[in-house]
Amino acid sequence: METTANNEIETHPFEPWLPENARLLMLGTFPPAPKRWCMEWYYPNFQNDMWRIFGHIFFGDKMHFVDQEHKTFKLDALKSFLKEEGVAIFDTALRIRRTKNTASDKDLEIVEQSDIDAILRQLPACRSVLAAGQLATDVFTKHFDITPPKMGQHTEFAFEGRTLRLYRMPSSSRAYPMSVEKKAEFYRKMFEEL
Repeated sequence: METTANNEIETHPFEPWLPENARLLMLGTFPPAPKRWCMEWYYPNFQNDMWRIFGHIFFGDKMHFVDQEHKTFKLDALKSFLKEEGVAIFDTALRIRRTKNTASDKDLEIVEQSDIDAILRQLPACRSVLAAGQLATDVFTKHFDITPPKMGQHTEFAFEGRTLRLYRMPSSSRAYPMSVEKKAEFYRKMFEEL
C-alpha cells in the first residue's frame, strides 16, 4: 500500500548530545516520527538496535540498556555511559520532509543539513566520526569531499588542523537485514581501534 507524501517540514527534535570529553561523534540521518518513539532521545524506536549493539559490545548483553517491562530504553544509564565513554550524538539532517509516511532514509528529503563543522568545533577531543547508515555517510562524505569508506572501515579526513577518521557502520534499523550480534562486530572493531 502506497502511503502519501507529507509536505510538512520537520525540524530536529533533540539537542545535540555533546559531552566535553567526546572522542567519537555518532551521526545518523534523522529521528523517526514521534509516533514511533518509546523515549524522547536518540534512536527512540524500540525496534531500533543501536542501544542493543552498545549493550552487546560493552556489557556482553544486548538487553543491558533495554527496559523490557516498559518497552523503552534505560535513558539515564545510557546518558551516563555515553558521557563516561566520550560519545557525542547528532544527525546529519537538521530539517527534513518525509516523502512517504516511513522512517526510512530513502523516504527522507533533507531540506537543511546540520552544521557538522560547528559541532566538530564544539568537540575538541573528537578524533572519529561514525556514520550510521548510507544517507548519513553520503551527506558527510559529500560535505567533506571524501571517498566513502567501505562498510566497517574508515577514511581519514582533515578538519581545521585535526586528522579525523570517518567510520561507516551498518544501520541500526531493523530494516537493515543483519542480526544485532553481526552489526555489533562492526562496531566492536571500531571501538577497539578507538
